[in-house]
Amino acid sequence: MESSNLSAVALICTLTPSPGESSSDLLADQFLEALRSHGVDGSKIRVVDHDVRPGVQTDMGDGDAWPSIREKVLAADILLVSTPTWAGHMSSVASRVVERLDAELSETDADGRPILYDKVALVAVVGNEDGAHKVSADLFQALNDYGYTIPAQGVSYWNGEAMHTTDYKDLDSTPEVTASALSAAVSNAVHLARLLKAGRYPKTD
Repeated sequence: MESSNLSAVALICTLTPSPGESSSDLLADQFLEALRSHGVDGSKIRVVDHDVRPGVQTDMGDGDAWPSIREKVLAADILLVSTPTWAGHMSSVASRVVERLDAELSETDADGRPILYDKVALVAVVGNEDGAHKVSADLFQALNDYGYTIPAQGVSYWNGEAMHTTDYKDLDSTPEVTASALSAAVSNAVHLARLLKAGRYPKTD
């Protein structure tokens, strides 16, 4: 394991509050374990456990829990969004995260660059129905709009057979293709994050 001086945060967008079992949480844990093998410190937040208010400002006031989550997101070099699939779409919690990150479009650093520049985003998707490609496409487009850079093959997912009830957390072991995709996504994300840490994007007029 080599030290990278990088950090990661996983926003877990399950609809199940803690301490309930969650496939999105399990896959996020596997991402964080892989990141640790590259020397990246990581933490996770189960968003549904917090009172994240609707809106597109950094702080919606009145007990909004997003500002404290936002601090962790801004401090991390790598963001992982892990979501289940519902009716072919990301969860409502993931949609709320996307909405709240929209506020960063108007935030800049000391050099006038978008505040999320030089940060890398990964996506994890689970579900016992189809939709992982659409979910990752929607998330990647939004995250890239906000300033995140997407690594090559920056997603791993598992979708069970349509109309079945087996969840990712119910499997006896991680499918080889899911594990392989996760390993590639993490390796590419760490490589990219190191490059961006060493040489930032230039300010544009």
